[in-house]
Amino acid sequence: MIFGLLALVVAALFTGAAFYINFAEQPARLGLDDRAALVHWKPAYARGYTMQASLAVIGFLLGGAAWWMSGEVLWLAGAIVLVTNWPYTLLIIMPVNRELEAIAPEDAGPASRTLLVRWGHLHLRRTMLGGLATVLYLWAALA
Repeated sequence: MIFGLLALVVAALFTGAAFYINFAEQPARLGLDDRAALVHWKPAYARGYTMQASLAVIGFLLGGAAWWMSGEVLWLAGAIVLVTNWPYTLLIIMPVNRELEAIAPEDAGPASRTLLVRWGHLHLRRTMLGGLATVLYLWAALA
């Protein structure tokens, strides 16, 4: 059961970090002028990507181990939902990231702001995936 409890903690950490980005960091960033918003997004994204990608993989592995040891399919479901953040990020969010990364700060303007707003909406789906994985892990832990 230790693998399952650790998976739950990691999924909750992932979700908390994603929630913070959507409900604190992103609105604060959008309150800045276009150049400052873009300048802020670049290093914040790089650091957040490393942290959240690691949490998604660790939570997936722990959930998979909990499923393997217990046979409870909810652990597997939570693991799959949590790791779905990887292909979602690579296929859906990464093109927006690349466009934002290619914009020089002095070229920031309405187009970069539109991309930042779009990025925030796409990131909200990552938060929802993390939340669903957390609920599935909690359900499995209580089962």
